[in-house]
Amino acid sequence: MTTSLQDGLLLFAHGARDPAWARPFQSIAAELQAQRPDLPLALGYLELMAPDIATAAGALIARGCTRIQVVPMFLGSSGHVRRDVPPLIEALERDHPAVRFVLHDAIGEQPSVIRAMSAATLEVISGVDDRPATGPAAQQP
Repeated sequence: MTTSLQDGLLLFAHGARDPAWARPFQSIAAELQAQRPDLPLALGYLELMAPDIATAAGALIARGCTRIQVVPMFLGSSGHVRRDVPPLIEALERDHPAVRFVLHDAIGEQPSVIRAMSAATLEVISGVDDRPATGPAAQQP
């Protein structure tokens, strides 16, 4: 007998004290929902912000998800991704044995993200001589 899996997506970010820090992740979540309105999605944080990973996973499980794909929204496989995230996933697996959790590599290590960030960097620096200096570095004497 084959059971159908109901996928959910859990975007997992670090968290910060400043609420503005979360805006890019909220924008990514909103863009994903616009592209895939049928995909249950939650955004969770490692620390300093809510919801935490257990609460975010619980919300997806409450929506009927039986497989939750966890995408660490980190640029690289930092100590958090290597040391902190696997035990959190193991705890979720213990607490929810009927749910399959799939932990993906850090989003910043995906080739498409590397290409997009390279392209964005080139776009940012193109024509820099034609524009006035802005940002924190321009403010310094």
